[in-house]
Amino acid sequence: MKIIVDAMGGDNAPASNVRGALSAAQELGAEIILVGRGEDILNALKEDGIADLPPGVQIAHASQVVEICDDPANAFRRKKDSSLTIGLELLKNGDGDAFVSAGSTGALLSAATLLVKRIRGIRRAAMAPVVPTGNGGAVLIDCGATAECTPEYLLQYAFMGSYYARKVLGRPEPAVGLLNIGAEPSKGTDLQRQAHALLTQAHEAGRIRFTGNVEAREAVYGQVDVIVADGYSGNIFLKTMEGTGGFLSGQMKSMFKKNLLTKLSAALVSGGLRDFKKLMDAGEVGGTPLLGISKPVIKAHGSSDGYAIRNAIRQAMSFASSGLIEDITENIAYMRLPVGKMEKI
Repeated sequence: MKIIVDAMGGDNAPASNVRGALSAAQELGAEIILVGRGEDILNALKEDGIADLPPGVQIAHASQVVEICDDPANAFRRKKDSSLTIGLELLKNGDGDAFVSAGSTGALLSAATLLVKRIRGIRRAAMAPVVPTGNGGAVLIDCGATAECTPEYLLQYAFMGSYYARKVLGRPEPAVGLLNIGAEPSKGTDLQRQAHALLTQAHEAGRIRFTGNVEAREAVYGQVDVIVADGYSGNIFLKTMEGTGGFLSGQMKSMFKKNLLTKLSAALVSGGLRDFKKLMDAGEVGGTPLLGISKPVIKAHGSSDGYAIRNAIRQAMSFASSGLIEDITENIAYMRLPVGKMEKI
């Protein structure tokens, strides 16, 4: 499988991106196209003691870089020879199976939407990270791509999140919950109430397993496999989880460093502490898929190190081989308003 990697996107580019890509090629068997300034990529290889490109790794030269300060809506147009633009053009033309970038989220979303295009019938692409929960993780969709949504957007998010949980996470009958301030169908704004009605129809037709509204607390406990939210609420939920995880990790670290006894205690539970750190580490997942785009695109965290890039490539490979985009395409009629009668097949 051939994965296109934006070598110049992210805080630690190109060194970490190149390092992670080479790791994926060696350990996962991926073919890699590194897109970016050829000289910079080769210098990154030399810094790691590698004189020549390994087998299965190639460079696609791109002279420009989309910076975080660039206007995300127009950066890919103004910088047509950027690693972001060239990489997505390669994906669009079928020269790779998936694209991975740790660059600007807004620029990636805009460029993927306008260059690679959305799946026909999908109103908005959504960012769908897997967040740590009590049931081993849940798909949060959307986490910031579209702040102001319609009920139809949330209906489509529920379908796409359900397919992702089934195909990529291996959940045979994923439970879908609508993020809200209470469990009752009457809770929330008009958006949540109308979306609840649409999701209930889809559930009754056997298209998804909608379990109703879910409060943030129950979502973290693992009540559902898919958390459906507008981008505004979803982003607050995600950032709160990230902040809470970081805060608790810091508190635990301080607690175990207090004295000799607590340091000995830390040694006894070191395995559990490592597991907790991995649970809260976004780099373990790799990145966030952009669901609704016609080809697999993964957004890695801007601060990704080589290990995180390697995992983002692993995630891209799973996405590309899952058949998820085909599932969405085949079922688009059930994801558009009016819902009408949706018979189970």
